[in-house]
Amino acid sequence: MEEEAVTTRKMLQRVPADKFDWKPHEKSMAMRNLTVHIAELPSWVAMTLNTNELNFEGMDYTPTPVSSTEELLAIFEKSFAEGKAALEKASEDDLLPNWTLRTGEKIHSVRTKYEVIRMSFCQTVHHRAQLGVYLRLLNIPIPGSYGPSADENNF
Repeated sequence: MEEEAVTTRKMLQRVPADKFDWKPHEKSMAMRNLTVHIAELPSWVAMTLNTNELNFEGMDYTPTPVSSTEELLAIFEKSFAEGKAALEKASEDDLLPNWTLRTGEKIHSVRTKYEVIRMSFCQTVHHRAQLGVYLRLLNIPIPGSYGPSADENNF
């Protein structure tokens, strides 16, 4: 989690506030919504460990408002601290119960809390890759993730 946070932080630091409303396609999320989602994902670890389900029915999710890259990073740091603290406090037994994702009576998935946490890490990687495409299309240098990027070329 700590290693992935380093990469996520580097990506979010590159996002210019004047491009928060930009999106590459009409079906794509605006950069603000994508980056806030990325910034909030580490808190899903705490949510998963502290609840038994997420029910989208009746929820009116509004992304946390941000107007600067600094605010975006502050959201990420808070989310990361919450998720990390919850994971450090958890025992292996805390990871075994099932956790349900639903919309009312429609069940989307039932997985162990361990599997949901792992999926949240995968979501972070997935959405960071989307952000990398956004940055590339805006000609913003992309930081390396698991080695140098083409913009860093440190090999």
